[in-house]
Amino acid sequence: MGPRVAAVPSPSRARSTAWETLDSLGEGVVTTDINGRIDYLNQAGEQLLGVSAVDALGKGITDIITLLDEGSRGSLGDPVRHCLATQSKITAGRRGVMISHGDGEERSVELTVTPLKGQKGDLLGTVIVVRDVSELRGITKQMSYQASHDALTGLVNRREFERRLEEVLAMAHSGDGHHVLCYLDLDRFKAVNDSCGHMAGDGMLREVAALIKEAVRDSDTVGRLGGDEFGMLLVGCPLDKARQIADDVVRRISEYRFVWKDKIFNIGVSVGLIEISRESGAPEEVMSAADSACYVAKRQGNHVHVYSARDEAVARHRGEIHWLQQLQSALKENRFELLAQPIVATATDPKQGPALEVLLRLQDEGMPEGISPVEFLRAAERYRLMPDVDRWVVQTALTALGRGGIRLPAHRSLAINLSGQTLGDPQFLEFVVDVLDRTGVSPSQLCFEVTENSVITNIEHAQRFIGVLHGMGCQFALDDFGRGLSSFGNLKNLALDYLKIDGTFIRNLGTDSVNQAMVAAMVKLARSLNFQVIAEQVEDAGALQIATRMGVDFVQGFHVGRPQPLARVVVRTT
Repeated sequence: MGPRVAAVPSPSRARSTAWETLDSLGEGVVTTDINGRIDYLNQAGEQLLGVSAVDALGKGITDIITLLDEGSRGSLGDPVRHCLATQSKITAGRRGVMISHGDGEERSVELTVTPLKGQKGDLLGTVIVVRDVSELRGITKQMSYQASHDALTGLVNRREFERRLEEVLAMAHSGDGHHVLCYLDLDRFKAVNDSCGHMAGDGMLREVAALIKEAVRDSDTVGRLGGDEFGMLLVGCPLDKARQIADDVVRRISEYRFVWKDKIFNIGVSVGLIEISRESGAPEEVMSAADSACYVAKRQGNHVHVYSARDEAVARHRGEIHWLQQLQSALKENRFELLAQPIVATATDPKQGPALEVLLRLQDEGMPEGISPVEFLRAAERYRLMPDVDRWVVQTALTALGRGGIRLPAHRSLAINLSGQTLGDPQFLEFVVDVLDRTGVSPSQLCFEVTENSVITNIEHAQRFIGVLHGMGCQFALDDFGRGLSSFGNLKNLALDYLKIDGTFIRNLGTDSVNQAMVAAMVKLARSLNFQVIAEQVEDAGALQIATRMGVDFVQGFHVGRPQPLARVVVRTT
């Protein structure tokens, strides 16, 4: 690259110092005169724009680069001309892409153009600042994909599926086309897991996901909704065609044989369909109806069932209403049980941090190990019982802590998950303060785990809840970090202490280079915000070793400690 070029014929010592300072910056800096012609380009600018300062002198910015929108690939025009015309600061969009005419390189950039004015306010030209954000945007894209896709099957996850369902409902409400939602639940999947283990079950789920994808059209969405449940969103599809697709999926899966070592399994699938129309309700209502139709299909053994309003009472009575009644009686009869899983510090002498996470089980005479919340929390959310459940957990856990039933190391805390519904409950803050007062538990012994989605959904109540309790000494962790990121900017406005990396990034950390890069980026982000990092689902020594090496502060998972009833849990300090 050539020497610096400026429009100042004999720069003073002060100006020379200014040019040297600009040359030391990592961002590209360009200045133009009042006609938009380049009269200065620093060293970083030469690298970014792919042109020497000598060659750039006297040219317009669009003579040496083209600016495009990353999404639409449409031109962003000439920001310098726009700045000169309006005499205001211009930002070339958060999705700007710059193509150099010199070296042909394409880079993701953030570019701003600011008017340069004299002492009397007269316009002298512009200052252009160009920042290369290719690496950051690449990481963001990876994280966005991870946030919207199921790591095991590659299908969209439940959150992304429901987001797309909202879009289709909006189309239907405006009278645009015929659409169908299908809810799928595998039959006899548990037999594979129980006899061959989770690795076999995971392998079968991947193969089944591929079978379902083969049966639908390119315009359709297939998602994994959780466990062995899948969804199909058939866009622009009449009900009779959707029924054919559902029958085809049933046939493919019934003919499918899963082979694991010396065992062969045949499974089935039940499918519930609901037509999406102008009269369809909210997304959760449509999902619930399709789930109910699937339940009827499974109970009646007919594999495919199309939802109609007259089926609702039967389906809910056999499905959701069962769990509603179970939960209501469990709350009244105190039939929940608290377990705790250790959270272990990677440092030898942690100054603070959660030592245990409280987990919930529903006691059942027929199941000595209790019923996992996976089975009943969806019904609790649908019937808005989560605030009652969370109240029970907080009351029980803090009572045990206050009476010495839970022993924490000095300066360590007890982690409790809160749902989005609870964060949106304006009375819950007063409840927590009252329980802290009655039990005598120090606020510093309490760490609440919340997800970003639950905070953003209930932003007004959540900010007050977090702000007040954090001010009292409670700690807060952002749970499932990386799964549903909407904006890093949200993190700056929350009184958080920890980022808890979602387990999908940790499970295969020892062998997955992509997950390693993602975790490294999350740790770096946490450090920039002065947050400590917790990694969940640490299942093996390799994941523990790599997480520790990457700077993770706390780890949680079966490798370091399994959930145990509160009375039996042993707290490890490191």
